Formats: sequence, structure tokens, C-alpha cells
Amino acid sequence: MEEHEVQRIVTAESNVFKGVSVAYNAEYFYCDRADETYADEQQISSNDIAMKNAYRKKMRLLTSHQIAAIRARYGISQSDLCLLLGWGRKTITRYECHQVQDIAHDTILRKLASEPEWFLQLLQAEKESFSAASYAKYAEAGTVLFEKNHDLYLKSAILSKYARFLHNPEVTGGKVLSLDVVVDMIRYYANSSRVTNLFRVKLMKMLWYADALSYKRRGHAISGLVYRALPMGAVPVAYESIVDLSAIHCEEDEIVETMRREDAYTETAPHDIIQFKYAQTLHLS
Repeated sequence: MEEHEVQRIVTAESNVFKGVSVAYNAEYFYCDRADETYADEQQISSNDIAMKNAYRKKMRLLTSHQIAAIRARYGISQSDLCLLLGWGRKTITRYECHQVQDIAHDTILRKLASEPEWFLQLLQAEKESFSAASYAKYAEAGTVLFEKNHDLYLKSAILSKYARFLHNPEVTGGKVLSLDVVVDMIRYYANSSRVTNLFRVKLMKMLWYADALSYKRRGHAISGLVYRALPMGAVPVAYESIVDLSAIHCEEDEIVETMRREDAYTETAPHDIIQFKYAQTLHLS
């Protein structure tokens, strides 16, 4: 019955949960004098959660920690998140502790994690269910996340339109599309003292000239953008979204006429994809 310090130890354990064998780490106290291990209430609870999180991972479900992190992103309480989703008021509390969620609820939580716009839609629909202060707090958090994800949405939309061109170096200029490079090119033009009146149409043409000139000199483009022959000249596929990324306004100017005299434009059927072989006859040098 002597009082003395004990060690905290972590051991590898295995168990069967819902018919599935899982491995996880469990924490115990170890008494070297009695050569025994034991667990207090907190450790028993933590070990149970560790076992169930191991099961979640094996079944490709969100862990309790991931669920708590999703909720924390929006700064919303457990009960208010349940209210927002139309679930029982203790559902999220249970999921963040010992109860394993079903696939349907897991799917909803994943959607919430990746789509702050959907969170804002749900919040607006349930506005009367929250206090003014809580609604304002959650709306602000959701809006910040939505704004941060705006470029990700745009980039995903742009990349999806380039999927069919990935293995065609004749139209990509031998480069894999890098939207970070595209943004850097736009910033370079926008900050250059040698470029005036940089608006949408002019920007699109300058992107093409930069890629074509690089191809002519080095045998490869810079950005990986694919260009289509439109009435305004050579324009990148998904240029509308690219403009949104750059926040550049549209203006017709002299470079449009210069573009229309290039072989890349005159030898390409309207609305067809422009091949980089025409960069060899580029008027610019």
C-alpha cells in the first residue's frame, strides 16, 4: 500500500470490433514494484477511442479527431452542428467520442469539410434556429473558408477541362499545365513597367506569345496552357476561369490584330485547338 511513482507506458494491442480485427496503441500505468499494469478511467476511455479510430481508419471512415477538426473549422458547437444537419442533439458528441458513425453520416461530414458553400446554404436555411450572435459567427467562419477555397474550385474546374490534352504535346507545347506558373506569368505582366493597359484580351494574347516564343526558342512552352482559335485570336481553354483567377478586365486592343496575322491563327480552323508547330513562324523573335 505504499505510495510511489508509476510509469506511463504505451503498448501495441489488437482487438476485434464489429467483426473486424484492428491494431492500435493503448496507454497504461506500470508499477515496477508490483510488476503490474493498470488503467485509470481516462486511459480506459482513450484506449477505447483508439480502438474505434483504428476501426474507422480500416473501414475508411473519419476518425473522431477528424470529425472534431471539421467542426472546429467552422467554430460551431456540437449541438449547433447537429441542429444544422437535422441530427439528434448528441449525435456529434457521440461521434467525437465512442460511437462509430454510419457511412451516410460520414459522407455528409466529408461533404461539409470540403464544401463551405454548402455549409453556408444550410446555415441560411436554418437561420431562425440560431441566435443572432451564433449565426453571425458561423456565417463569418463559413465565408472565410469559402473565400479561401475559391481558387481551389477554379483550379479544379480548369484542370478538368485540360484532362483530355495531357498526353498531346503538340497542343500543350510539351509542358504539363501548371496553374501556379500561369498565375506567376500574369503577375509578371501586371507588374511590368513595359506593359500598359493589361486587360483580358491583351493578357490572353501575351500568354500565347510567351508560350509560343518559348517553344520556338527552347522546344517547349512555359505554362502548359492549350490555346483555341477564337474570333478574338488565340485564347486558352477555360480562359474565363483563368481570368477569374487573375481578376483582369477585358479590353480589345492592337495585339488582337497582330495575333490574327500569325500562321497559328490563319492556319487553324475557327474554334479548333492551335498546334505549337506554328510557333516556328512566329513574327516575334
